[in-house]
Amino acid sequence: MKGLVASFLLTSLVLTGCAVTGPGTLATASPAPSPPSGAKPYSRLDPAGIERIKTSKIAFFDMTSGELSKKSVGLEDGTSQAPDVLISDGVMELIIEAPTGLIRTHTDRLRLNGMNSGPDFREVTFFLTAESLPDFTALIRDGVDRYGIPSESAEDWIESTSRHPDDRSDFALAPGTSTGLQVQYDLRYDGSKDVQVIIVHVHPV
Repeated sequence: MKGLVASFLLTSLVLTGCAVTGPGTLATASPAPSPPSGAKPYSRLDPAGIERIKTSKIAFFDMTSGELSKKSVGLEDGTSQAPDVLISDGVMELIIEAPTGLIRTHTDRLRLNGMNSGPDFREVTFFLTAESLPDFTALIRDGVDRYGIPSESAEDWIESTSRHPDDRSDFALAPGTSTGLQVQYDLRYDGSKDVQVIIVHVHPV
């Protein structure tokens, strides 16, 4: 039985159009200081932090304010960067603390859009994959339950695609906001392929 696989598929982008970036080097990076006693071990996205995520296979971010600042992940305030974390041997656990909930999943790729001169990232993106239509629809319904994605459009897409499982469909569901962040599922389904992808975009509300 084919199982759910949450993965940034770089092999797919999510899609089959993502390029894999090489790992950051640690040769000249200084180790991050240990957090104070009782502090949560939020992840950093400087080269050393990205390597730590790859080793531990855990990425943990604080968006309880509704934003993810560049400074909070070890980058310069206002720097224009788009960190990209790819796990080549399995998946990482991704945890985002949101204003009114928690975004928690497993994926093999995480991207952050910081290509601006502002203090915050515009978007956090990760990828989910499934190897069958039933598993794909289960992922969609899980997003409805977890993040408040409107069920009507989700069920309409599931019903339509179930009638034509060999077809191709690129469709963005309306975002859910139950966590205090906008969580949008961008469906990339192709019945001729073995792996189906959901690109998940997380934005400030």
